[in-house]
Amino acid sequence: MIFKSKYADLEIPDADLCSVVLARAEEMGDKPALVDGPTGRILSYTQLSTQIQQFAAGLDQRGFKKGDVFATFMPNVPEYAVVFLGVAAVGGINTTVNSLYSTSDLVHQFKDSNARFLLTIPEFLDRALPAATDAGIEEIFVLGDASAIEGVSAFADLLNNDGQAPSVAIDPKTDLVALPYSSGTTGLSKGVMLTHENLIANMVLSCQPNPVDENDSMIGVLPFFHIYGMVLILNLAIYRGVTLVTMPRFDIEQFLQIVQDYRITCLNLVPPIVLALAKHPSVDNYDISSVRVIGCGAAPLGEELERACSSRLGCQIYQGYGLTEVSGACHINPAAESAGKTGAVGPVLPNTLSKIIDTETGAELGYNERGEVLIYGPHVMAGYLNNEEATAHTIDASGWFHSGDIGYVDDDGFFYIVDRVKELIKYKGYQVAPAELEALLLSHDAIADAAVIPSPNEEAGEVPKAFVVLREPITPEEIMQWVAEQVAPHKKVRLLDIVSEIPKAASGKILRRVLVEQERERLAAKS
Repeated sequence: MIFKSKYADLEIPDADLCSVVLARAEEMGDKPALVDGPTGRILSYTQLSTQIQQFAAGLDQRGFKKGDVFATFMPNVPEYAVVFLGVAAVGGINTTVNSLYSTSDLVHQFKDSNARFLLTIPEFLDRALPAATDAGIEEIFVLGDASAIEGVSAFADLLNNDGQAPSVAIDPKTDLVALPYSSGTTGLSKGVMLTHENLIANMVLSCQPNPVDENDSMIGVLPFFHIYGMVLILNLAIYRGVTLVTMPRFDIEQFLQIVQDYRITCLNLVPPIVLALAKHPSVDNYDISSVRVIGCGAAPLGEELERACSSRLGCQIYQGYGLTEVSGACHINPAAESAGKTGAVGPVLPNTLSKIIDTETGAELGYNERGEVLIYGPHVMAGYLNNEEATAHTIDASGWFHSGDIGYVDDDGFFYIVDRVKELIKYKGYQVAPAELEALLLSHDAIADAAVIPSPNEEAGEVPKAFVVLREPITPEEIMQWVAEQVAPHKKVRLLDIVSEIPKAASGKILRRVLVEQERERLAAKS
């Protein structure tokens, strides 16, 4: 069956992204739009609007035209908004690049996206320069002092003009504005083609369950290159008149200091940061009572951890669910109802349809039946760049996007995400969800972080293997026994390694494929 939103459909503005995001800029005036958290440097709404116009004009003067691709390879700073919206204003396409990428990763994205220009920072040039040369990038811009660096131009040069860029005709439904690359948790990253309408729709629709406004302040610690940070933090904050305080990387002490100093009201986080807020001793040293709500997404958040964080901070916490391919979110739990729906990612958003299908037969399922989650709506991507086969495999002939995630819908229409189709462990024919075991492990006081993968086994096919980061001393045997007492026999953790760190993407998703590859190498060496 098809599940519809509990909310009425909303009108999606028929305009380009830059115009929609900056609709309130004149009204907001000198109010801080973006603040660089570590330095306190402020960019007001008026200054932001002016610099976007100058950036657009600077691009135009260099021959950058509609449909050209601009690569941004830098951490979260206020200028990210100037670049993203300046590129959008001239009809260009933003390909946002993971700050952790290696030179070979960069070459893949630069070549695949056919990027013309690149903006980065001096600290990233050791990776960016060789990659840009290999990929044929025409011009490299650097945010910061570029005077002593040969072959690059200063970001400031792009703003050195009167801000008079020619107007460009943009069709929001068909013209691309963003080309982020999927995280690669299941293979080589792919360019996700997103239109102006895709991003606008997601901003507008995502506001419905948990609105923010000009009285709020948000923190931009999740990377803006990722769809979550790009749409639901950076662009959404400006669109709603919020003050957004940026952080180039997560550090628990600095994060807490910024929340305290700037009286942050809304935190948009991922499970690892929620885990820190729930368990890190430093939290008690700061006044973060200004926080009224926490949103968590990008990876499953266990019920116990959700309750623990909400209780410790005394604020509402809700989960949302989405993917790069749907421009951000497709399901969001209303914070007001989250206490009674712990673990849920909420009902489907307005203007959006969703259904659950059997992973084997493709048959539509009903309430409380587990299967693959499908999404249909104005925020579903145009497709994967240069990859018609992958597009056809993911978006069916009727326009439904197949998420690859396993979930179910309760009797009230609230969705729960259990795991990914490809990450399910098959133990003697039984399906075991790694995220379920990870959530259980994280509820143990002695465990700081955890990941679970399938380990090949001759008798069972696969067995659940856990990788655990400890907070307090405990043996693997004690942990496995503790898990066994709380789960069905087929879900027991049968192998466990104590590790110093769990590999994760910048979005917070566990890079299980890295652990899977290590496990295969271990078994191969053993045989």
